[in-house]
Amino acid sequence: MNERKIRKLIKLVEESNIGELEVSSWGRMVRIRKKVAEAENSATAAIPTITVSPPVNNPAPQVAPEPTAETKKEEIPANLVPIKSPMVGTFYRAPAPGAKLYTDVGQIITVGQVVCIIEAMKLMNEIESEISGKVVKILVENAKPVEFGQTLFLIEPA
Repeated sequence: MNERKIRKLIKLVEESNIGELEVSSWGRMVRIRKKVAEAENSATAAIPTITVSPPVNNPAPQVAPEPTAETKKEEIPANLVPIKSPMVGTFYRAPAPGAKLYTDVGQIITVGQVVCIIEAMKLMNEIESEISGKVVKILVENAKPVEFGQTLFLIEPA
């Protein structure tokens, strides 16, 4: 995004009642936020701030998320292998609403079999199993957001 467009966005935020504006273009994201500061005469003044993210082709290193309360409560038994989310997105158990599920508890899966879809930025990414075995537990509800590295399924190896 060029400087001229960013200046237009800043002016838009300053002249409106918008508290925050986030725009993404060509792999770069710009976030403009108004900060309200108390002036000496007790009037409020808006001070815009800008955050620019790095380009998509140079992503920041991925850091594993802190274990959630669910993960902390449940320790994964040693005989089960987790299938984890390779990305942030929305988890779907079927290719379309009302369609047959990819997998279900008790089902035997094989290496390379699609077990779910994760939607990220309007792209549907098929997640394939890297292990053969029986699905023991599905840890995510359909159409719910997932984080990078979050356990989706527990598999009992065959």
